[in-house]
Amino acid sequence: GIQREGVRALHGCFARDVKWSHGRMSLRLRSALIILAVAALDRASKLYIRAQVSPWDVIPVIPGIFNIVHAENPGAAFSMLAEAPPLVRGILLVGVSLVVMGIIGVMLWRLPANASLLVSLPLALVFSGALGNLWDRILRGTVTDFVQVFIGAYEFPSFNVADSAISIGAALLAVDLLRSGRRAA
Repeated sequence: GIQREGVRALHGCFARDVKWSHGRMSLRLRSALIILAVAALDRASKLYIRAQVSPWDVIPVIPGIFNIVHAENPGAAFSMLAEAPPLVRGILLVGVSLVVMGIIGVMLWRLPANASLLVSLPLALVFSGALGNLWDRILRGTVTDFVQVFIGAYEFPSFNVADSAISIGAALLAVDLLRSGRRAA
């Protein structure tokens, strides 16, 4: 009856979002699951570090190359804006994160249903990384970093799962742009 027609109408509205076609997950569902998984991993890892690792601890994983630490970063990547006044820093970092997430969200939503994983995955990774760090900035005013890497005498700024997702997503987008440019030439 009426209830069955209502369910059919709702299903029709969202069929592209949750439909499995030929055994493959829809683009939007796949992107949402990637975002949720990466954001959950980022959240869980930061909660664990804050609960189990003091700011003075250094836990060698691969001595001289890779340590687990606990750093609270009030700034952006590589501690940019860490010395800026808190209000300016907060407005800039939260604002930029929201703009980036908005743009990427629209891009993900507008991708054709048959877009490849090589297009949607990088966007989902960047979105999830921005979401993870935004969560920290809004709730704590700092972002928890815990991966410390050395190459020889050079120490990379400490980072976290969200930063890794953003970096990997950006690198994959760059590779896709380079491949697209070569095909067009």
